[in-house]
Formats: sequence, C-alpha cells, structure tokens
Amino acid sequence: MTASPAPVVILVAPQLGENIGMVARAMANFGLSELRLVNPRDGWPSEKALSAASGADWVVEGARVYGSTAEAIADLGVVLATTARPREMAKPVLDPQAAAERLAGRIDAGETAGILFGGERAGLDNDDVALADAVITFPTAPEFASLNLAQSVLLTGYEWFRTRGLEGGRPRQAAPPLAPKADLQRLFEHLESELDAAGFLFPPEKRPTMVRNLRTIFLKADLTDQEVRSLRGVVRALSELKQRRGTDTN
Repeated sequence: MTASPAPVVILVAPQLGENIGMVARAMANFGLSELRLVNPRDGWPSEKALSAASGADWVVEGARVYGSTAEAIADLGVVLATTARPREMAKPVLDPQAAAERLAGRIDAGETAGILFGGERAGLDNDDVALADAVITFPTAPEFASLNLAQSVLLTGYEWFRTRGLEGGRPRQAAPPLAPKADLQRLFEHLESELDAAGFLFPPEKRPTMVRNLRTIFLKADLTDQEVRSLRGVVRALSELKQRRGTDTN
C-alpha cells in the first residue's frame, strides 16, 4: 500500500494487542499508514493485533517499536499530543479539526509530523505531553468524556482525511523546516545541564515542573534547525563566559 504524506500515529504504552489492531483499522480507514509503538505492554509482534485489524495488515506489519517516547518522535518536526485532562503546561489546545489543519500545513511545507496517543488506562503522562508542540482535546459530553484508544485515533484520522479532501492536497506557502525533535532534545539537555550547574533548577522537588515549563516555552516557538543551532551557541557562549570569569577570579 502506498499513501500520501500523512502524520505518524504513535501509541505510548498500549496495553492490548486487540486495541492496537483496532487502531490500525481506524488508521487505514482514513489514509494513515505509519504506526509506532512505545513499550507495548504485551510485547510485539501480536497475532491479536493482526486479527483485530480486520485486513489492515500492512499497518500492523509495518509498525515499529521504540523504548521511549523521545526516541519515537526524534525524527519528527511537529508533534501533537491527545489528552482529555487539564494540564499545568501552557500549551496551545486544538480541537481535532484545528489539529488536522495545522498538521496539513506543516506536511505540505515538507515537514514530518506525528500524533501521540496514551495507553488505555491513564493516557499520556506529563513528561510525554511536555514533548509535544500542542495538545488535541475532543469535544465530548462533560458527564462522560472518556474515549477508548481506537475512538481517539478514528476521530483524529477522520478530521485529517476530511481536511485533505477539502484542501485537495494543494501545496501551501512553504515555511522554514522545523528542527527535528532529536535536535530539540539535545538543546533541552544542554540548557538544563547549564541551569543545574548555575543552581537555577532548585529546589529538587520543583525541578520536573520547571523543566517542563521551560521546554513548553521553546516548543511553542516552532523553532527551525538554524534557530536551535543559534540557541545552543548562546548557551555555550554564556557557559564559556562564566568559566572565564571564574578563572579570572581565581
């Protein structure tokens, strides 16, 4: 099966092979073909997933397994995370239609993109959501907002397919390519290492929240590869200045 450029579907800690198969079926319904799995609980490959896919075998058989969410998104330019729960992070919140339009714009500009979906029991944790550029929430009845994994993928896939149909896949104005998530991760680690050395990320119990908030600031900026390189140069220059001043003092 061949497909037009489309977002990657990333399942983080999925539990049952049957649910992965139903996700594959939903993906195939709406032209999504690339599936990535982060630490599937019951292992991989899965005969139950193939059975539940109801013919969408190419999605299941092409699925790739990763050891962490960061590894699964390392080569992607833009990543959105699905969540129904309010978070402490100040990230843009999109409904499925707005998310599909944003993804279409980036993909038409030559970017790679992905959508994160959490496990069946608890969804994505804060550290996973912190890696995303924005979050997708589904408008549901407030008295019963829970969606299962395949439903979430189905709704997102439908809006993607509908957006591509309405737009006809027409090229949009090219935008500068976003930095791959692996390069952003290296920037974050570089900055956080220097902030640890400077005593900024203190006290220890507040460090995880401070780190997530800092990462959110940069992720909202849609940084290009050149901008990431410039920021790493800034961090390096400040670190070297601090070292020189320390040497001069001694």
